Amino acid sequence: MSLEKKKIVLGITGGIAAFKAASIASQLRKRGAEVKCIMTDHATKLITPLTMLEISGNPVAVSMFDDVPEFNVEHIALARWADVFVIAPATADIIGKVANGIADDMLSTTVMATTAPVLIAPAMNTNMYLNPITQDNMAKLKKFGYHFIAPDSGHLACGIDGVGRLPEPDTIVDYIELLACRNDLLKGKKVIVTAGGTREPIDPVRFIGNHSSGRMGFAIAKAAVMAGAEVTLVAGTTDNLKTPVGLARRIDVGSTRDMKAAVDSYY
Repeated sequence: MSLEKKKIVLGITGGIAAFKAASIASQLRKRGAEVKCIMTDHATKLITPLTMLEISGNPVAVSMFDDVPEFNVEHIALARWADVFVIAPATADIIGKVANGIADDMLSTTVMATTAPVLIAPAMNTNMYLNPITQDNMAKLKKFGYHFIAPDSGHLACGIDGVGRLPEPDTIVDYIELLACRNDLLKGKKVIVTAGGTREPIDPVRFIGNHSSGRMGFAIAKAAVMAGAEVTLVAGTTDNLKTPVGLARRIDVGSTRDMKAAVDSYY
């Protein structure tokens, strides 16, 4: 499995998308990871620690003063244990705390004590996300080496349409896999991969094509990304395959001529 024996700490804050944390933890375990959760007090109002305990298979930390016997100086133990530290969903509050060195609860204290890669998945109201203060806090954390997943756009729980939706759990798990498993085998190398079928038009209605699914090319592109390469994927017609996380660029093409032009351009 892709995350076999990797240790993931999942931080859950009090955003309405907290319910998706259950699916994130479940998918992590299906890929072979061991998961331990930290919840803020507000998060427990939206999804219960018991739910996360059952799904993760491990005790859930909420308070700095909880009696969880397996941990020794709990926040330090979890900070050292993690291969990757994830906060999903991440509210403006937790982003602001970490960006400004405030450690006043279990989650903010632990994330500031870890040396593992930290992945933050913001989820909040559009205006909160676009607020210059939030944007400045995220820019500060990126400068310090923290990793971010950009939120999706769509209909939000507050009733408006805009940016701020938590990405789907499988996308977040793909990012975690990249941080946990990426190596330097192809670091500094640039790779171009072509994938999928092409369509050669006969007239405005008909075309000649083939049954290539693109799966092999997408798998090669993902493997190259995981090996540290800068990857350009030139994709023809595919079976609606998801773009590999960490890809430098994807160019979608129709005909063989279009594919050749794209390859020549980046080659």
